[in-house]
Amino acid sequence: MARLNAENLATANEILSRYPVKKSAMIPLLHLAQEQDGYVADDAMAHIAELCDVTPAEVVGTCSFYEMFKRHEVGTYLVNVCTNISCMLLGGEELLHRLEDKLGIKHGGTTEDKMFTLEDYECLAACTEAPCMQVNYRYFHRIELDEAEKVIDDLRSGARTDIPPHGTLGKVRQHIPTGRSAGIVPPEQANEAPVWLPAPTPEGEGS
Repeated sequence: MARLNAENLATANEILSRYPVKKSAMIPLLHLAQEQDGYVADDAMAHIAELCDVTPAEVVGTCSFYEMFKRHEVGTYLVNVCTNISCMLLGGEELLHRLEDKLGIKHGGTTEDKMFTLEDYECLAACTEAPCMQVNYRYFHRIELDEAEKVIDDLRSGARTDIPPHGTLGKVRQHIPTGRSAGIVPPEQANEAPVWLPAPTPEGEGS
């Protein structure tokens, strides 16, 4: 368990500065905590509650709602195999069983070296690309059994460097320079509509 470290606390404060209501930054901060530890630790959620001026229960409620956030340690690589209807019909369950044999674990388990966690996933929202799997939320569409095994072999050997450890969504951190923010104010301070909201009236309309 860990609170946000000094570097991530600075990033958290930058993220918070983008939101007129601190609570709105909760999900980005949960992603930041998961990037730090590979999962969302209890102490990190307590820290996020302090930063967002909410109760720890609100943070836990948000974290537990989204399957992407893990509240327990997982492997360096989280492998999700879809077995919903489209993938099931096109070999999703066979893919899952092949990876269980390859990794020596059942779905829901983690290898002894903590490198891989395997999950049977309800839907990866890629029904036209079945069978589908993800590794740390990177998609592998229409994947063949041998191809899936090669992905595992390449990750284990270090041959693939395009998939970062679990928790890292992007390799480039967003940064909004001072003076380039949207100028958003809290709702209670807004006294005029945003300039992009009113649609121009077509010429001649209403005449």
